[in-house]
Amino acid sequence: MKTPRTVLVALLAGAALTACAGNGGEPGGPSPSGATPVTSSAGPCATWPACQPDPGTSPTGAAPVTSQPVPGPSRPDPTWKGGPSKPPGPGATTLSGTIRAGVEPNCLLLDDNLLIGGPRDLLKPGARVEVTGHAEPGMMTTCQQGTPFVVESARRA
Repeated sequence: MKTPRTVLVALLAGAALTACAGNGGEPGGPSPSGATPVTSSAGPCATWPACQPDPGTSPTGAAPVTSQPVPGPSRPDPTWKGGPSKPPGPGATTLSGTIRAGVEPNCLLLDDNLLIGGPRDLLKPGARVEVTGHAEPGMMTTCQQGTPFVVESARRA
């Protein structure tokens, strides 16, 4: 009883995969839905780095083309020592007080605000500081407490 059931499942799976493969028509031609599929003449190697030729070699003898990394989201500079690097933007708020540790590691609170960013050598539990920045109430964090406050500048108070 178990063997016929296994064979039936295998046949159904094969039929489903065959149906998904399409009609085997001309590549780049319209599909049954009327849409034209997007194809590349290089096939899967167009996007797979292992298929790409070594950039150090060139069939024409020309210098290899090098690309620069695409700039992504900016990251805080860990060597930044605080202080305004630019004037606070519109809607900036200044808070002052004593920093306390949150319930999660590396979570710092000033009043009921969770400090995001800023110079960590200056922003430590117990330090009296003045920070300028803006609240981001919709920002998700792992700290489980406080309203996220993105620090634009900080100094000792």
